[in-house]
Amino acid sequence: MNDNGAVIRKGLEWRGARLALATVVSTWGSAPRPRGSHMIVHEDGRFEGSISGGCVETDVLQRATEVIAGRAAHVETYGVADGDAWEVGLPCGGEIAVLVQPVGEDGFLPDLFDRIDTANARGRAVTLATDLATGATQEGSGEGLFLNRYDPPRRLLIVGAVQIAKSLVPLAQAIGVTPVLIDPRGRFLTAERFPGVELDDRWPDDAIAARFPGESTAVVTLSHDIKIDDPALAAALRAPTGYIAALGSRKSHAARLERLAAMGFGAEDLARIDGPAGLDIGAIGAAEIALSITAGMVAGFNRMRG
Repeated sequence: MNDNGAVIRKGLEWRGARLALATVVSTWGSAPRPRGSHMIVHEDGRFEGSISGGCVETDVLQRATEVIAGRAAHVETYGVADGDAWEVGLPCGGEIAVLVQPVGEDGFLPDLFDRIDTANARGRAVTLATDLATGATQEGSGEGLFLNRYDPPRRLLIVGAVQIAKSLVPLAQAIGVTPVLIDPRGRFLTAERFPGVELDDRWPDDAIAARFPGESTAVVTLSHDIKIDDPALAAALRAPTGYIAALGSRKSHAARLERLAAMGFGAEDLARIDGPAGLDIGAIGAAEIALSITAGMVAGFNRMRG
């Protein structure tokens, strides 16, 4: 999964300026960044993103400057060369091909940043197709074109501002997943207990539905309160949520499935719920349980990615 969110935001912020976009279009060996990774370059030299983790960025910045000045889109290949491996190359032993294209009518259309941002805000992915021969990018697909998928940023909707959530929040943040705490109980959901985290005091079915959960969103219920957890799970099941989990014993989970079945959910729907939540690592205590849930979430996201 590519983390191009910061690049998309800069594309929107720098609207109207002359820009160039560098994209990893193929990799071989131990390439440091996956296909589809972006770096955007402003005409004043500022840039955002990475296409090699620092190995060849300096050279790509020069190519981007040339494209901004009028050079046509083109593909550059970087690998371990004889004399210049440590100057413009990948000492790790990999090889990458990078498309450097203008942001404009003859390259990456400027309104594509808006399309990606709008779709992602509604939990949808966008696929763009690029003709590597011309450097022209548009929404869609096609044979012989380079396809890049832009998934919404990964989010974790935590239902229940309990002690486990206090350990789960930093673990999610550490792996680049944005946590949101949902709990209608005001005494639990406070900025003092969860500083710097988005808090939502609506009932969970409303809070979850409003965020259009898709493949990049996880929903985990922790409250142990049927009135809170069950509506949250129902809302998550009604959407293409990437990972759904519920805390509790096997006995309580079996009862939970019966209640959800009575609400009209079938066996295939119910099988989407990871319960008891997380990987079975013999977790004891809030921190270890949070770790098991984080591991289960990562596994769930990876299964969705294929």
